[in-house]
Amino acid sequence: MKTVSENTCFGGVQGVYSHASEVCGCDMTFGLFLPAEAQDGPVPVLWYLSGLTCTHENAMVKAGAQGWAAEQGIALVFPDTSPRGEDVADDAAYDLGQGAGFYVNATEAPWAPHFRMWDYIAEELPGLIGAQFAVDLERQAITGHSMGGHGALTLAMALPGRFRSVSAFAPICNPTGGDWGRKQFAAYLGADERAWAAHDASLLMAERGFDGPVLVDTGTQDQFLDLLRPETLAQAMAVRRQEGTLRMQKGYDHSYFFISTFMEDHVGFHAEALYAG
Repeated sequence: MKTVSENTCFGGVQGVYSHASEVCGCDMTFGLFLPAEAQDGPVPVLWYLSGLTCTHENAMVKAGAQGWAAEQGIALVFPDTSPRGEDVADDAAYDLGQGAGFYVNATEAPWAPHFRMWDYIAEELPGLIGAQFAVDLERQAITGHSMGGHGALTLAMALPGRFRSVSAFAPICNPTGGDWGRKQFAAYLGADERAWAAHDASLLMAERGFDGPVLVDTGTQDQFLDLLRPETLAQAMAVRRQEGTLRMQKGYDHSYFFISTFMEDHVGFHAEALYAG
């Protein structure tokens, strides 16, 4: 692992690190904020998964999360959204290829050799961070935006017991039913739609739910609302009687202005779960 940069931030350290990923077969970069409390021992962890076209840097710079995490004594992890490099497959479209990993393990050519973002987020990166930094992997929570909200919700439901809470900003709720999902799943996972269901938050919610609290915020003026399909998740949560809150925030769009406005709420929501018991 290489240290790209480290900066003092709200009494803690905002670092950027790179490493050779065995899972993705290329170098990967991630951001990690450690609050001051990490100097004295392991701290809880909140994962933030970013959306289409983003790298580790977008949320790290724009979301305003570090100040709220510092108040709560929580570490923040900002992974990249896909593998990258000259030998990594890509596409001219912004919503496929590099920057658009969709947090799945690709099985189809030309994506399969590198696009294994599920295993990277679920296994490899937690193992690396747990071994190298003062974080408590017994106390984890996860959030994300758009494609990253999709990833946060699906990982939380598919890995019971891993995360104490899950939240999302404007998540892609029903990728098997919309253009943000069907295109990518066909490319990465193949034509058999039965393989897609494991990566659809609304279907997973209906099938198994989440063993903890859920918080989802979406803006009423989100320019991608028809692609996000929040009504499908709301219906699944209502039918399952899932513990959680879905909020439609009046006037807000899909941008980081929206995310930064409600970041305090989300960090506080996760802190309550992370410090419970």
